[in-house]
Amino acid sequence: MQLFYTPHVVDKSYTLNENESKHCAKVLRYKVGDEIHLIDGIGHFYKAILTDVHPKKCRFQITHQQAGYQLVNETLLYPKPSYQLHIAIAPPKNASRLEWFLEKSTEIGIDIITPIVTHYSERKQIRLERLQKILVASMKQTLKTQLPQLNPLTSLHDFLAQVAQQNTAQKYIPTLLGNTKPLKSVYTKGSDAILMIGPEGGFTIKEVEQAQQSGFAPVSLGNSRLRTETAAIVGCHSIHFANI
Repeated sequence: MQLFYTPHVVDKSYTLNENESKHCAKVLRYKVGDEIHLIDGIGHFYKAILTDVHPKKCRFQITHQQAGYQLVNETLLYPKPSYQLHIAIAPPKNASRLEWFLEKSTEIGIDIITPIVTHYSERKQIRLERLQKILVASMKQTLKTQLPQLNPLTSLHDFLAQVAQQNTAQKYIPTLLGNTKPLKSVYTKGSDAILMIGPEGGFTIKEVEQAQQSGFAPVSLGNSRLRTETAAIVGCHSIHFANI
């Protein structure tokens, strides 16, 4: 199934943006009268008929919904997990590794991603626009309707301040420092979770202490020393698997 990303759908008649229009008209060679499938990134799925096909502006008319999904306000709502997963990650030096994490975590299922700067951070700048495109592409490719929220790069101190009052979420900081329990043994199924993933050099003792003061419990992701993006995927999958 080919999906088109159409945020902010408010009427039955709508226009694809230029990138999606070009893909629709030039790459896929859709024509007037063809049926297309749409997602808005906030959980809704649409079926529509193309009424005008142009490389810069393809218009369509929303028609009906596919059977088998919950009907909400004349749109199809894919079942949303009962929990929310937020991962804060120190971007690796190689930008492609962060991009790989975004792609794979979207496939598995993630709600919020916050890039953070820590003491041993190797990268202190990111290309948000490019990363956003990767998230959209992964959402479409894996037939999801929910686009993960990507926050701007922020310092560890500011991130901890932002989530300090989120008392309903279970907070974890995977670390090799000290005695820790496996993440799978302490996480409660159905609970919101916030994970902090450090850089290749890990978190400093002071950073772990600061995280604990903000409600983060030190946990283990296993006996192996994992690269940043691998640890993030292991944490993401662990929470997902616990909720199956």
